[in-house]
Amino acid sequence: MDPECARLLPALCAVLADPRQPVADDTCLEKLLDWFKAVTEAGSSLLLLQENPCLVELLFHVLKPQDLSSRILSFALRLAGTFAAQENCFQYLQFSPLEGRAGLTPSSSASSRGSCCPGSLGSTAPSGQRPGRPPPCAAAGSRACAPWLSTPVPCSSSPTRGDPSLFVASAAGQLLVHVLDLAMRGPAKGHGRLQAQDWPACAQRIVCHLEDCLCSEAAPRVTQALHVLTTAFGHCHGLWTQGLWVQLSPLVARLLEKDPMPAPHALVELLLSVARSSVPSSNPGLWETAAQTLSRLSPMQAGPLAAGILKLQDCPQALRTQAFGVLLRPLACVLEATAQAPGTPGLLEGAAGDPMAVDMLPPSKSACVGLLCSTLAHLELLQPLPQRPSPWPQAPLLAAAVTILRFCNGSAAPSSEVGGRLCAMLVGCVRVQRAALDFLGVLSQGLGPRELVTQVFAVLLEYLMSPDSSPTVLKKAFQATLRWLLSSAVPPGCCDLEPRAQLVLRELLAVLQKRLCSPCWEVRDSGLEFLTQMTRRWGGQAGFRQTLLASEVPKLASQLLQDPESYVRASAVAAAGQLSSQGLLAAPSSPEHPAGPQKTPLEELLLVLTTDSEGFPRRAAMRVFTEWLRDGHMAVAEDRERFMARVLQAASGDLDWEVRVQGLELALIFLQQLLGARSPGAAPPGALAQALRALCRVQLFEFAFRSLFDCDRPVAQKSCDLLLFLRAKAAPSSSPQEAGDSPDVAPVEAALQRWRAGEQGQPLGELAPEAVLAVLRSMDLEALRDTLAESSDHVERSPQSLLQDVLAAVGVLGDNEADCY
Repeated sequence: MDPECARLLPALCAVLADPRQPVADDTCLEKLLDWFKAVTEAGSSLLLLQENPCLVELLFHVLKPQDLSSRILSFALRLAGTFAAQENCFQYLQFSPLEGRAGLTPSSSASSRGSCCPGSLGSTAPSGQRPGRPPPCAAAGSRACAPWLSTPVPCSSSPTRGDPSLFVASAAGQLLVHVLDLAMRGPAKGHGRLQAQDWPACAQRIVCHLEDCLCSEAAPRVTQALHVLTTAFGHCHGLWTQGLWVQLSPLVARLLEKDPMPAPHALVELLLSVARSSVPSSNPGLWETAAQTLSRLSPMQAGPLAAGILKLQDCPQALRTQAFGVLLRPLACVLEATAQAPGTPGLLEGAAGDPMAVDMLPPSKSACVGLLCSTLAHLELLQPLPQRPSPWPQAPLLAAAVTILRFCNGSAAPSSEVGGRLCAMLVGCVRVQRAALDFLGVLSQGLGPRELVTQVFAVLLEYLMSPDSSPTVLKKAFQATLRWLLSSAVPPGCCDLEPRAQLVLRELLAVLQKRLCSPCWEVRDSGLEFLTQMTRRWGGQAGFRQTLLASEVPKLASQLLQDPESYVRASAVAAAGQLSSQGLLAAPSSPEHPAGPQKTPLEELLLVLTTDSEGFPRRAAMRVFTEWLRDGHMAVAEDRERFMARVLQAASGDLDWEVRVQGLELALIFLQQLLGARSPGAAPPGALAQALRALCRVQLFEFAFRSLFDCDRPVAQKSCDLLLFLRAKAAPSSSPQEAGDSPDVAPVEAALQRWRAGEQGQPLGELAPEAVLAVLRSMDLEALRDTLAESSDHVERSPQSLLQDVLAAVGVLGDNEADCY
């Protein structure tokens, strides 16, 4: 511990132990606990207690009957748990009256005060334990937790119970698991799997309590027991967990016989937790219980269990088939409800044609929408997994997604009463449309029949053209369309599209032309993003170029640089940059644009960078310029130094720190191109001299040196990286100056002093390369980099500052001794 902190610690403990003192808020107490945990992890906890007896005195004092804040009591309990987590500290505290008093604290003092943080219960067990008998804290903990665990959980039927009951019950459950694991570690060593009658007494007491809860008629008690078991099987990996499941699984299975079934969600979580543990390898009966649960739960409740089973690596095939059927059944119902469904073979052969399967969709709109959305979400997550069901019914799933989208836009043809009800519930439902479009986009990773793929593009175009499509639905329709276009490349990964996709592309550009004129800014923004992605992917393809240049889309994209919405202007900048990179925003003399004089794309984006009032478009312009420089854009290659000088001049004075950072990134790329970043070591003297003169001409060094003292730390860090790279490329003996007088560095050093002091000063003008090198070599850039790597409030966040703040709040310190942070 820091000596200054050790000096302040007795005063801090005295303040915390005094009920008359106004204690700091919970945030300070949490920070104190974090600090103590860090100190105990870094050194000996026992030595800390021995050198600072005030800590032990604090722990003793707060247990005395007194009017003490519940926050301080909770803090002291958690602090005691932190120390007792190490065996030698546990034994050190055990010799004192603390352990005897603490045995009564959880069930009496803490519960009577009505407030106990969950963390105060989770760390009371020592990490090491002698084999043969459980520690005293295990038995005491199991007795203390029983009243807490039986605390009813707040629910709709008991609105008067507050959150503290929920927190205490949750923390007690976690403590029971810790105690049970600790009690079973010693006896289980070398004995394999113990029989239940051979378990330690405290472990048997905990299991008996869980049995009572599972047999209870009160749903909150059943829920708490299931949560405790879920935690146990999720965090404990000993062989004793197999015996625990053998003893309690009949009671868990008996829950399936109750009507209504208590705590279905908690039961699903427990079964999945057990399935991921070592239990299934020794007890195949788990799979039978899971199968019964799948058939007993409602479709909405069974979905998470079915999806979890399908994600398991080792699982009986029969159960996987049943689980997959549970997920597919809602989609089979949708297909059966339409007269002209694209086809159902292989989706759910057992349910197809089953009247009961068709009627299984919930009658209420909210329940039906929730079921379809959760089903689509589960299948979307399953599709890319290697352990997904095989064969994967790609064609029926495509048909189901298309059919759902047609129900939502009213173009489906229902064939039954259920179909008519689906039409009424799903038409115009944005939530289902978003889920179905996401799923449809994921299905683009697989193949499908030609007829179905044609219908996929048809329904996507319907949504893109429909005036009723909401902005979020349009965005997802654009994303799904792009994914299907990418999957239609011939061969896969090539830039050429198959003829069918070429036709779709023409229709898409016509739709895009209308969407770019939409009064809704979100629609214009989504359209520009889609245009940028298409241009990046197919900008070099002749068919796309011809179709795009024949439309008004490039012109509209340029016009949107003056859009009133800054997000749209930023997207327009990105689109214009991509179009220009592909030669699709031609210069005024181009035959493709024979109209009168107009600004070049470079001038348009420079205008955005220098005049736009919002930061998003200016950042987008810098990203475009960086990409142009990296890729060798024609407008940049014509006069690279002039381009750099104009952009750096604008970026250096920008008020947005991200623009300045991007300007330094641009400068770094320029420097790497001049010096050859791929060649290791120092640059040749001739190349270095030439590069330095070019950097001086574009006034890069004034920007970089000034940025070293920028008030925004990322800017200073980027500048430091840039100058360190340059110094590494300059050999210690290399200098463009001929033998003679030393360079005059006084103006540069004076400017650095002014910038360090926060003054602006006059521009440096064009610097001499030898002066730049001399200044670079005299600066301790490594120390500056280390300083910048620290958090900006590292002083205020130090433990010493925290202790001073707590003491200053109660007047122990003078006014000038506490941080004002």
